[in-house]
Amino acid sequence: MTSKKRILLVEDDLNLGFMLLTYLEDHGFEVKLYRDGESGYKAYTNGHYDFCILDLMLPKMDGFTLARNIRKNKARTPILMLTARAMDEDKLKGFKLGIDDYVTKPFNEEELVYRINAILNRAEPTKPRVSREYRIGKYVFNSSTLSLSGFNESKRLTKKEAEILLQLSGSINEIVHRSDILQAVWGEDDYFTGRSLDVFISKLRKYLKKDAAVSIKAIPNVGLMLKVD
Repeated sequence: MTSKKRILLVEDDLNLGFMLLTYLEDHGFEVKLYRDGESGYKAYTNGHYDFCILDLMLPKMDGFTLARNIRKNKARTPILMLTARAMDEDKLKGFKLGIDDYVTKPFNEEELVYRINAILNRAEPTKPRVSREYRIGKYVFNSSTLSLSGFNESKRLTKKEAEILLQLSGSINEIVHRSDILQAVWGEDDYFTGRSLDVFISKLRKYLKKDAAVSIKAIPNVGLMLKVD
């Protein structure tokens, strides 16, 4: 038997909160429910959680602030945001903070469980693999240690940054389809994961900018190319 995954649920609507707590526990999760951002953050810092479900509009500390504070402490914990607002700018703001997914109220509980399990499966540690280094112009990218070295500097990439760069590094000077990257990194290809990919590509371009021979080219309606002259 594997231990139950522990979920931190922060939801100020008591009826919805208890409904979700009961439903998730019936599907094999251990759930702790809190009704405001401050108590949710205190619980997070004092305990261990495998997954966070945060309402966007919370008293005392809103969902964005709570997510930002969680990311400052343990960047790997998956976060799913619940929101009654389907505004694109809210979702993009959340993805920039590192939120893994959004669910807009009202939602289907079965779909929510599916999304949680899909995110947890992607977050599960994989079998150790042989260290692989990729030379990108004057940079060296190590896909095992998530490090990018060059110009007497070494930077530790986030998991998603490294996964995206790995997709591109394996096909230098070749087009990699956006859909292939999105499926490999997020497990789905939709508008919001596409916009999130654009944010990460902007970051990678900044990391590689010291080498003028290296660039990440966008091929309209097709994909991306890691180009090394």
